[in-house]
Amino acid sequence: MAWRNTPYSADAGYQGGAVVSETKSFGVVLRGLRQRGRLTMEELAEASGVSVRAIGDMERGRSRVPQRRTVVALAEGLGLADAEREALLVAARAARPKRAVAGTAVPPRSVGDFTGRGTELTRLTEAAQRARAGVGVSAWVVSGPPGCGKTTLALKAAADLAGEFPDGCFVVDLHGVEGPVDPGEALLKLLRALGVSDRRLAQEDAQGHAGLLRALLGERRCLVVLDNARDEGQVRLLLPAAGRSLVLVTSRRPLTGLEDVDRLTLSEMTQVEAVELLRRILGPQRADAEAEAVARVAELCGRLPLALRVAGNWLTVRSGWSVDHLVRRLADEERRLGALAAGDVRVEAAFELSYRQLTGQAARMLRLLSLVPVPDMTAAYGAALTATGLFEAEDVMEELVEAGLLRTTFTGRYQLHDLLRLFARARLSREAEPGEREVAEDRLRTWLLDTATAAGRWFGPVDGTPPPFGQGLVPLKSTEQARTWLESEATAWYAALRTAASRGEHTRVVKTAQAMEWFYDLWINWGHWSEVFRLSSEATAALDDPHLQAYHLNRYADVLANEHRYREAIERSDEALECARRAQDVSQQAWALFYASWPHGQLGQMQERFDKARAALDLFEAAGDHAGWLQAMIVHRASLRDLGRIEEALAQHERIIAFLDAPDCPVSGYAADKFRAKTVSGLGRDHAAVGQWREAADHFRSGLLLLQQIGIPGVEAEALMELGKALIELGETEEARTCLRQALAFGDAADSDDLKTAQTLLDSLPAE
Repeated sequence: MAWRNTPYSADAGYQGGAVVSETKSFGVVLRGLRQRGRLTMEELAEASGVSVRAIGDMERGRSRVPQRRTVVALAEGLGLADAEREALLVAARAARPKRAVAGTAVPPRSVGDFTGRGTELTRLTEAAQRARAGVGVSAWVVSGPPGCGKTTLALKAAADLAGEFPDGCFVVDLHGVEGPVDPGEALLKLLRALGVSDRRLAQEDAQGHAGLLRALLGERRCLVVLDNARDEGQVRLLLPAAGRSLVLVTSRRPLTGLEDVDRLTLSEMTQVEAVELLRRILGPQRADAEAEAVARVAELCGRLPLALRVAGNWLTVRSGWSVDHLVRRLADEERRLGALAAGDVRVEAAFELSYRQLTGQAARMLRLLSLVPVPDMTAAYGAALTATGLFEAEDVMEELVEAGLLRTTFTGRYQLHDLLRLFARARLSREAEPGEREVAEDRLRTWLLDTATAAGRWFGPVDGTPPPFGQGLVPLKSTEQARTWLESEATAWYAALRTAASRGEHTRVVKTAQAMEWFYDLWINWGHWSEVFRLSSEATAALDDPHLQAYHLNRYADVLANEHRYREAIERSDEALECARRAQDVSQQAWALFYASWPHGQLGQMQERFDKARAALDLFEAAGDHAGWLQAMIVHRASLRDLGRIEEALAQHERIIAFLDAPDCPVSGYAADKFRAKTVSGLGRDHAAVGQWREAADHFRSGLLLLQQIGIPGVEAEALMELGKALIELGETEEARTCLRQALAFGDAADSDDLKTAQTLLDSLPAE
């Protein structure tokens, strides 16, 4: 049995072995021969069958030295004579690093304070059991970003499972990130470790060696860890076909080209695991004395095992320093990566190794993705940042996934780890062309806000149309697609809006906020609407446009009222009314009165509510504002009901329905559906106000059905609560219980007062 017992590395793995330095640059030799033959890279690629990209990487020294068959193909493409061909092969052999692979026969060991990864260890244990029975696949790929603990997990599993493999445990460090071991060399070392004589090895070629290894691993029960693989080609010859052995491959890349393997993808630890790892490094007494600071260190390290290890070691060496001192050092984003260094182990260095292997396109993409203001993104973000097509951006981002620097979620979105984001941002500062960052930020902000504007316009009082901007990046061909984008990308476009406001881009802020007027009702409890319309109100003031200022102050007042900030809402409405009068804008005067009416009612000022709703109704009719007239009619009839004038309220219902049913109705689409649903639900309230509970329940059901079709969570929850109340009055407690529970299930999407009422009603019902 051969086991390589070497020092702990910066990637939570192992390193060591003598390296023979390069005596001749293969890339320089290749470039000289190509230039002597007056061939371009494209012409050599066509003549040899080797890609232009591969030739360029070899000449620039950015890729590993090619295998013999690639060198032979290049020699043929160059038309080299026998002597020159041999010289090129010699240059390749001389440039290839030589590393020791197998070492002394000692029992496998793992890190003593290994923490977490219980699910992953269980899966590998089950794999070992299946291997012992001769069933299942014989190889697993453990992949993940730099510093996530791939090697540590593999070695922990090997140490735990050594008893399952009596014919030996072997570790091969393939040095895939830098100076990769030639697969043929690794193959020979493994065969020698398995007891194959040099005489036997001399009788076989590379394919024969691979077949011999497969046969031996198929006959015996061995565990092999192929650590730090660069790509599929480096390990393909080392994998068993079947049998009772088990091979664990660790790599920053997922090695998607390998077949008949199972996979484990690692990422950062959970917060609980990260804190526990720090406790084990620091000792429970010290860690528990500063528990909050320890938890904060875990967060600032992005729960990445390597970063946690470095932070823990740093504190262990500096035992006189508090954990909070490290928190203060790590809190500075510009200095965080530099602070995560202990001795010769640096988190930044682990990232750098992978970064250096990227193509120019991928490296630039990684740098620019650091500008995305949210933790996850779609390929459209990459396309917007780089001014490329969606599929081209997706291809480049997939290269980053393959390199372990970007990861995908089950929803198909991409995520960039917090520490990698800081690394990429630092590289952007160092490597970007003058003005490149500002141009990219402007492209992303413009795309986010233009797309948000186009999506918001789908919800106006007339049917929307597909937006001309961004059609190739984001499909916006229906209200469903528009709503999905607005909600899923809300954090990003909201951040872009705030940035635009801070940069004085007043027109852009106003345009985006204005497009949200009708979408707001669908997502009324989002939590950021007051800030959106505060920013737009300030932008209109800066533009000194009283018409726009009235419009946005009215939107702001509406949001404040829905946040139960009634007096502030009335104040903003009064400001809007003054601006509208200065602008001689009758419609906005009507909206100012309308938005003040409901807050007055909530403050118990019922006559003021009625008077302002009535005045708004007249002004909307005079202005020919049909959507406003419908809104005011709904509030006016509610005011009549609250004043006990039920017959008049019912008559207003008939006027609204007749208007909506007219064949030439100027209001259509989502807005018309919303008005109809609210009107039908209002009819239920009219009947409930006079104790006609059966009629009330019937209308609440009809209104609820309409609301469910268009999806307004807050209003839907309110209708369920009111239906539940009517059913209780009718003695239909089981259906009432169901309705009230459904209302409560909306949680934060519903109005808090409605939720309290629903809970009170539910508690009043007899136990089931």
